[in-house]
Amino acid sequence: MVSFCRIICFSTLSPFKIKIHFFSRCQSIYAYLNSHLDLIKKAQPVGFLTVDLHVWPDFHGNRSPLADLTLKGMVTGLTLSQDLDDLAILYLATVQAIAFGTRFIIETMEAAGHSLSTLFLCGGLSKNPLFVQMHADITGMPVVLSQEVESVLVGAAILGACASGDFTSVQEAMARMSKVGKVVFPEHADKKYYDKKYQVFLRMVEHQKEYSAIMNGS
Repeated sequence: MVSFCRIICFSTLSPFKIKIHFFSRCQSIYAYLNSHLDLIKKAQPVGFLTVDLHVWPDFHGNRSPLADLTLKGMVTGLTLSQDLDDLAILYLATVQAIAFGTRFIIETMEAAGHSLSTLFLCGGLSKNPLFVQMHADITGMPVVLSQEVESVLVGAAILGACASGDFTSVQEAMARMSKVGKVVFPEHADKKYYDKKYQVFLRMVEHQKEYSAIMNGS
């Protein structure tokens, strides 16, 4: 997702122009776009800005749950406009698409008999509040974040502590060395909107397969 977001950000506006925008504020491009979305959303929830813009994010094929390396990325709803608002909204639609992909994986697992009720996020993307909130809203599940921001490093330390004999099991080390930090809850009032967007999301990949069948047919 990070790579695709970078492609979106640096191809929609000229690199020089966008660098001026976010470097002048000493922010990452993601923090800057998040703040810009807050400015343009007005009275509506920020997620509603993508009502006419939809993304299927498999620009490198799909690993899960379809395991189809031939799939391509898709964007529908583009216009000729290339201003900062358009960049921010396309970035938002991309973040939502990743979250819809997570929902697709969850529903596939549930159909196979698994039961899921909570998401746990760690790593760099867990530092992006928009990414976290979109996952909560779109999956309808609370998202648990680690108390330690660099939780991947904690995982390495846990394995090291077990290897050195400080703990008898990984589970014991986890209980002692890791703690739950913030819990982000979904905005259930927005469920109907995201259910509609999810329907579009699933249809996009079916349409792609239809197009491929037409072009590869006799």
